[in-house]
Amino acid sequence: MLTKRFALWLAIGGTTAATWGAVGPSASLLSAQDTFVSDAAFQQDPNGGRQVEPVEFERLNEHVVSDEVIGYDTEYVGSQYPGGEYVEGGYIEGGYADGGYACAEDEAGGILVNGCGHDFREPFSLFGQANGYNVGGWVQMGYHDAALPLFNNRPNDLQAQQMWVYAEKRLDTSGGLDFGGRVDYVYGTDGPDTQAFGNNNDSYDNGWDNGPDNSGYGQALPQAYGEVGYGDWSVKVGHFFSMIGYEAVAAPDNFFYSHTYTMYHSEPRTHSGALAKYNANSDWTFYGGYTMGQNSGFEDNGDAFLGGISWAVTDNFLLTYSTTDGRFSKAYPNGADSERGFLHSVVSDITVTDRIEYISQYEVLQTEDAAGNSARDTFSINNYLIYTVADCLALGARFEWYDAEGIFANDVDVYDCTLGANIAPHANILIRPEIRWDWVDGDATGILADNADQQTTFGIDSIFLF
Repeated sequence: MLTKRFALWLAIGGTTAATWGAVGPSASLLSAQDTFVSDAAFQQDPNGGRQVEPVEFERLNEHVVSDEVIGYDTEYVGSQYPGGEYVEGGYIEGGYADGGYACAEDEAGGILVNGCGHDFREPFSLFGQANGYNVGGWVQMGYHDAALPLFNNRPNDLQAQQMWVYAEKRLDTSGGLDFGGRVDYVYGTDGPDTQAFGNNNDSYDNGWDNGPDNSGYGQALPQAYGEVGYGDWSVKVGHFFSMIGYEAVAAPDNFFYSHTYTMYHSEPRTHSGALAKYNANSDWTFYGGYTMGQNSGFEDNGDAFLGGISWAVTDNFLLTYSTTDGRFSKAYPNGADSERGFLHSVVSDITVTDRIEYISQYEVLQTEDAAGNSARDTFSINNYLIYTVADCLALGARFEWYDAEGIFANDVDVYDCTLGANIAPHANILIRPEIRWDWVDGDATGILADNADQQTTFGIDSIFLF
């Protein structure tokens, strides 16, 4: 019988061989999902990893910011506003008639500064940015009609899943040494699943719940780190999202509303530690660092290596390998709840045409407890196919096979298939309807609703970015 590790590398090799000829040596890494999904843009440096953008959101950072203080530039508007007709006290074409003021656009693109002069056909930022400093966020409202053993575990309830705000100073090493950092805060039903729950002692943000665990609202501070960079090198120190895998916690970073079993049960959400990054050239990026275990908030929860390699094989084929290996909890080898092992993840991102993108992920996790017994032994293959119909519409399909040994009460194989769409009626609004089928091969007790061995779930959410 093939081992899971051998099966992983066999699958990777087959995918590489099969796609090399198909994608060819030239095209563009800008892909079918560029307008809809980012590559963990809220987790990693925007110049590293998969080179795709969220829903017109990262473009907010392309506004030119002058060194001068940004403020209102106003001009008096008389009874006859240029280009419009007189309306007593009425709002006309960006200005007030009869003694009002016309709002001029600021260079940072912030709506608070820009005011009534904003063109709502373009993406806007509530606060804008200046000199590399940026404040933003989003609100995600969601509904699903059946519970999943994942983030979406509160069925038949319209809920605020992520009310997210962040502040950051991005690195700019074009002039040499630079410093940066980022802080993220989230409140909602996704909050408890985003906390640093690895220590399970209510430290850091682990006790910030406003209801029963995994069913109520809660808060989290998933990122709080500083960063220093020089030239092609940078080092991040603090509490930050994991680089493992393809899907992310932040809603705008995912095409689908729901998540995979792989992301929820096998991959860490966050780390506390240090992670270095080296951009060797336009094709190769290397990562390496030390973490205090998994899902810990500035508290020792183990000792592990975290790292990986990103390789632009061709202009339209990106291969990313990430891994963590070591003690995932500090109690090892003396605690009953301790865990030690390794996790390998390989993501292949292929731009097939200007409209079609195919992503595959292969992942293997093997851990043992203090007594040397197997704790988790999972293997998964995830496939994504995304087709862009128009600038405001994309369709997607996802299929997952998850060998869930050590995850549930019984060793089972879980499968799920999801069909969904991304609808963007405005550059700052994303609507994601989906229908999902889950089925379990084996004893389904404690997995799906009512212990069923199969389930159909409809879900929809909307994301407003600011």
